Amino acid sequence: MRSLAVASPVPTAAAHRRRLRPSASGREVISQCLKCEINQDRPLGALRLGGNLPRHGSKNLLTPAAAAVSVEQVEVSTYLPKGDMWSVHKFGGTCMGTPQRIQNVADVVLGDSSERKLIIVSAMSKVTDMMYSLVHKAQSRDDSYTEELDKVFEKHMAAAKDLLDGENLARFLSQLHSDISNLRAMLRAIYIAGHATESFSEFVVGHGELWSSQMLSYAVQKSGASCSWMDTREVLVVKPSGPDMVDPDYVESEKRLQKWFSRQPAEIIVATGFIASTAENIPTTLKRDGSDFSAAIIGSLVRARQVTIWTDVDGVFSADPRKVSEAVILSTLSYQEAWEMSYFGANVLHPRTIIPVMKDNIPIVIRNMFNLSAPGTVICKQPANEDADLDACVKSFATIDKLALVNVEGTGMAGVPGTSSAIFSAVKEVGANVIMISQASSEHSICFAVPEKEVAAVSAALHVRFREALAAGRLSKVEVIHGCSILAAVGLRMASTPGVSAILFDALAKANINVRAIAQGCSEYNITVVLKQEDCVRALRAAHSRFFLSKTTLAIGVIGPGLIGATLLNQLRDQVAILKENMNIDVRVIGITGASTMLLSDTGVDLTRWKEEMQKEAKPADLANFVRHLSEDHVFPNKVLVDCTADTNVASHYYDWLKKGIHVITPNKKANSGPLDRYLKLRTLQRASYTHYFYEATVGAGLPIISTLRGLLETGDKILRVEGIFSGTLSYIFNNFEGTRSFSDVVAEAKEAGYTEPDPRDDLSGTDVARKVIILARESGLRLELSDIPVESLVPEALKSCSSPNEFMQKLPSFDQDWARQRHEAEAAGEVLRYVGVVDVLNGKGRVELQRYKRDHPFAQLSGSDNIIAFTTSRYKEQPLIVRGPGAGAEVTAGGVFCDILRLASYLGAPS
Repeated sequence: MRSLAVASPVPTAAAHRRRLRPSASGREVISQCLKCEINQDRPLGALRLGGNLPRHGSKNLLTPAAAAVSVEQVEVSTYLPKGDMWSVHKFGGTCMGTPQRIQNVADVVLGDSSERKLIIVSAMSKVTDMMYSLVHKAQSRDDSYTEELDKVFEKHMAAAKDLLDGENLARFLSQLHSDISNLRAMLRAIYIAGHATESFSEFVVGHGELWSSQMLSYAVQKSGASCSWMDTREVLVVKPSGPDMVDPDYVESEKRLQKWFSRQPAEIIVATGFIASTAENIPTTLKRDGSDFSAAIIGSLVRARQVTIWTDVDGVFSADPRKVSEAVILSTLSYQEAWEMSYFGANVLHPRTIIPVMKDNIPIVIRNMFNLSAPGTVICKQPANEDADLDACVKSFATIDKLALVNVEGTGMAGVPGTSSAIFSAVKEVGANVIMISQASSEHSICFAVPEKEVAAVSAALHVRFREALAAGRLSKVEVIHGCSILAAVGLRMASTPGVSAILFDALAKANINVRAIAQGCSEYNITVVLKQEDCVRALRAAHSRFFLSKTTLAIGVIGPGLIGATLLNQLRDQVAILKENMNIDVRVIGITGASTMLLSDTGVDLTRWKEEMQKEAKPADLANFVRHLSEDHVFPNKVLVDCTADTNVASHYYDWLKKGIHVITPNKKANSGPLDRYLKLRTLQRASYTHYFYEATVGAGLPIISTLRGLLETGDKILRVEGIFSGTLSYIFNNFEGTRSFSDVVAEAKEAGYTEPDPRDDLSGTDVARKVIILARESGLRLELSDIPVESLVPEALKSCSSPNEFMQKLPSFDQDWARQRHEAEAAGEVLRYVGVVDVLNGKGRVELQRYKRDHPFAQLSGSDNIIAFTTSRYKEQPLIVRGPGAGAEVTAGGVFCDILRLASYLGAPS
């Protein structure tokens, strides 16, 4: 048993209230309060909790001058066991938020098969904030503190009535009434004084943990389990180590824990988190996040098998899930990785929480109280069985926003000892927190990041400190760059894995992110970069996507879900799973827009039912909003617009999209065959950035025409002539215009089969072929306008003015005789008719015309709607290089677009 040795009579509450004179100074009032503990006319500590719960008022926790606790010096009869028989659990405020949740916690505790269990709990959800608010309102002389205190009382009384019954409920409510009465008097003293000392405030604030832990202890006892309640102020001893920081005194704490356990040995101990005492027995707290710290300290004291932190998330995420919805739960983290992540703002643990367990190699497990099936994240010594590949070496990404970069620069800095010391001494004097430092090896400049709210003071201090150096020109400037953020990549294995930095910076570059400063310590546990704050989320997503999703993740917006667009969407539907499994390419269609409606998704449209969703969930089409959704409202860094229309207006936006960092893929010929200056501007932008523009399907549908031409040029070949049958429609017509068949019949057959446009004159005019010729001419280096290409139209002059396709088709037979004559003349010469486009590179010309070819010519060997293109070059002069295959139809055109999507993925890092 402990005896209460009272140094002086303990005043009652009534006596204390009589002493609180309104005229007394704030310092006098607080002094009076610190000399006594008030408990409704009873000395604090007189009330026993009963059972095996010690009194949390069992010793003077305000000042040793008023009262002191002496523990009888008896031989310790019960030895405190240490080691793997102990498991430590910490339950946060959310876990303890309601009576039912407290009962759930009790069930989890009882379900743990460990031989001994130590349970650390936080106050009920929001209670700590309420207690801080009480102190703040009281010292601000805000009368509403009394109402707030009533709310605190009612919250705990209601919780106890729901959770407990019988004698346990009566004991708890009695203690609660006593504590609230004490707090009411203490807060009244603070109100009168208009001031609260730190120890006084922390005594008030710590009551939330006292109440929640007592309720849990009683709830565990209901099952008949052996359970003791511990007020950790009797055990944990800490000493101040800085502003809002304390360090545990492990030696003294271990002694006190041994003495406590000798009096109250139990298989289950429920203890208060957050609160502790100084060496002088003055109550204090472990500051914010203190309950986690409590669990780590006690886990270290008993050499526990593991410390489990129960919270409301499934574990530690690879990135902030509010910014990266694709963030994944990490199965393991090393102590150092968790430490680094905590420093850079990741919601893991406070760095100090890791210190106590790290020295004894005690694992910390982060678990979700509301999803017991989730295994959580284990924080431990570096796991030896992890694969040291590029994906495993980077564990997490974290960001810090609202920073400013301070750059101190000048030739007078180089080789001058003490410059850095002078800079950071000035920063220290204004109390600013330096987040990151980077210095050029030339010593010409040094830059560092500080919180935006502190940069004005830092800048002013540096200008004062270096006034003479700036005036003399030894320093050229002290520059402040506002609106910055930090992105940190964290991973213990980065130190032993070559290429991590290259991959990170490559991912940022391909997402059009500019890096302003870089820092990496020799330990290589993290790489830190400073970016524009507006780019930070995009950079985070780009880096995370590169290391945690597939090697390449593409967010695609499809414009024009017509024949080609719909076919492409169906091809994607059938292939996306295979691409992800076999090639590590993750394709997400996050938007589809037609002329009147559009469908948007943040994570990806379900391609198995996109047509139904277009009907049910579509919004009115708005191209600007569609593009904005793609560029801003999703989580994927690589954005692609696929234009499956033939719309000139849509094509006119390509330049702006590319400038925004959106890749463009299209079968639409309008941009590349439009005004020359616009085309050149487009290609110049493409070459100057990491943004890609692919248009293979504009010339040969699914045939590799553009890529073949580029391959020849890039390998040093010289293009002399490109000649080909570029229209699948006209290829079909002239391949079937033979024997006795009339021209009009063949055109009608092609229209019926879907080879022609709704108005066949669009094909017969030759304009489409001319556009393909101008595209190839420009790719070959010729600067030609579409108007420079002479085109032989197959539409009779008299029929150009027909008001409708039907009228045209009705009048076309009247020209069959002319066509029959041309065919007969060709056949008589052993030739066939073919409609071709020609790029004469040597003479800088192009043309589209009807020509005759010998029957043994490759162009005469075609069938169906095949296209054929012949490249005559310096290397292929005697025998042209020929590309042949289907050149019309939705399947092959969509396939050509799909190939461009995969080509883009390859450029962005997908395996070839």
